[in-house]
Amino acid sequence: MKTKLAALLLASVALAGCEQLTSPTVATVNCESSQTECLNEWFETKFEEELKFSPIRQTALGRKSDNDKIDDLSLEAQQEQIQWWQAAVAEMEANFDYDELSDEAKLSWDMFQFRADQAARAAEFNDQQYILHQMNGTHTALPSFVLTQHRVEDESDMEAFIARIAGIGTAMDQLLDRAKNNAEAGTRPPRFSYDAVIEESTKLTNGAPFDDGEPSALWEASEAHLAKLVEDGAITEERADELREEARAALTEEFAPAYRRVIDWYTEDRPNSDETAQGVGALASGDDFYNYRLNLMTTTDLTADEIHETGLSEVARIRAEMEAIKDQVGFDGDLQEFFTFVREDDQFFYPDNDAGAQQYIDQAEKHLAFINERLPDFFGTLPKADLVVKRVEPFREQDGAAQHYRPGTPDGSRPGVYYAHLSDMRAMPIPSLEVIAYHEGNPGHHMQSSIAQELTGIPKFRAQGGYIPAFGEGWALYSEKLAKEMGAYDDPYSDFGRLTTEMWRAIRLVVDTGIHSKGWGEQQAIDYFLENSPIPETAVRSEVRRYIVMPGQATAYKIGMIRIQELRARAEEELGDQFDIRGFHDTVLGGGSVPLSILEKRVDQWIASVKAA
Repeated sequence: MKTKLAALLLASVALAGCEQLTSPTVATVNCESSQTECLNEWFETKFEEELKFSPIRQTALGRKSDNDKIDDLSLEAQQEQIQWWQAAVAEMEANFDYDELSDEAKLSWDMFQFRADQAARAAEFNDQQYILHQMNGTHTALPSFVLTQHRVEDESDMEAFIARIAGIGTAMDQLLDRAKNNAEAGTRPPRFSYDAVIEESTKLTNGAPFDDGEPSALWEASEAHLAKLVEDGAITEERADELREEARAALTEEFAPAYRRVIDWYTEDRPNSDETAQGVGALASGDDFYNYRLNLMTTTDLTADEIHETGLSEVARIRAEMEAIKDQVGFDGDLQEFFTFVREDDQFFYPDNDAGAQQYIDQAEKHLAFINERLPDFFGTLPKADLVVKRVEPFREQDGAAQHYRPGTPDGSRPGVYYAHLSDMRAMPIPSLEVIAYHEGNPGHHMQSSIAQELTGIPKFRAQGGYIPAFGEGWALYSEKLAKEMGAYDDPYSDFGRLTTEMWRAIRLVVDTGIHSKGWGEQQAIDYFLENSPIPETAVRSEVRRYIVMPGQATAYKIGMIRIQELRARAEEELGDQFDIRGFHDTVLGGGSVPLSILEKRVDQWIASVKAA
């Protein structure tokens, strides 16, 4: 499935206040309004063009356009998108004068250029990418997307649901081709990742209608949708039977065969993978690839050595704060013994069963209800979208895997979801429960993502255009500390849990750079983690394996947090009594997801405006 955006770039588009004319190379925009007004109108048009590349994003934003399609995941489609970005930037530079724009419009220009540069740079390292792996890889993300985000409200929605099931098969074949190409280039994820892809793909193709077992997740969803449509009078029983057979065919003739091809190839190629995992420094051009990943994830020019040293410094600082809490609770022993106590004592865990998992979810909801009451004292703008806490679906649930957030829709029709992996409750300690709820929910990811999507004063490509790890994860980690200012963590063990998760992110700076730039092995990384935190070993092993297959991603959290803290300190110093915490937070969240350099410009502009007022 390919889109037609290349043709759209050559078409005439009418803009409010602007008349666009085409030329053999770059379209010309005759602007009859201010440069800022015309550029913002142009951005809206470009957002709609760019969005056509991704039916998945359209659905994520609550739209039903291209509702029967899955994204084209081929290299050819990626190249088409890069060409679109290059043409769009050339058109922007040819038609608008940066110096005549408002400060906010200049930031939008910078963001548009940033997005284009990101797309181009990603293509430079296609051969170094791990295409499928255990960290919510596309093989599980696509079924999860169809199950949780595709709304079925009428017959056409059900037809689209079935078409998307078949489309997943096409997407998996495209991804398998890319995985094979990268393997030929010498890029393979480690063996544990092969095993995860095989196991998860097998789970997705077990059960009815593939065999006589319990219904598979997609078949169960198909039956539930059909039953609801019949109950609502939207379709007849006869039509339901027809659609049921179409769903069965999509699953057994398109979906399952593609996954079996994945299973077969990964099984065959498995002996060629590294049983002992290595960092990407071992790949061809691995050092360049890792430097690119650090720049992409932190949006800074910090080197691996600089990030490593920052991590060591932060680990030392947080250890001292942990020592203070150990002494506060009267523990008789050193910090390492205290880690073992918190890691192993039964009082710090819910029962390892479904009832314990529900207790975990119930307690997270209570903490979120507490913090929600205090948000108006710290924020002028609050999210409109609801937030729910859910357990991860069985086919992608992993012992000790990190919890995560999935945004809702801008119109609030689908809530944001905080997902927890609860298959091993001994990997989910109670002391860290509260802080993780704030990180994934409010005032963390849910607040940041929802406010961004609901913004009306900036172009949609910024409000709804994507996720920048250093900003999003930096904000969520900053939110963990902010919650303490808001009155959270009244139990010292919960406050220790807060320090544990901050230590977790500081350790990431050391371990990620250690693995990918200093030759650390998996066990060395695990040992360092266990020496400096009480996180259970199951979770630690899962974390380290995450860093191995997602180089650089783990550095975004602490680097982003530190920068937001530095900007707040600058604002407090320069504004003194004029500093308003709500104004600062609204400034940080009011521009959408941005690289740290653009966030700094926004904060500096806000400081200047407060002084001028």
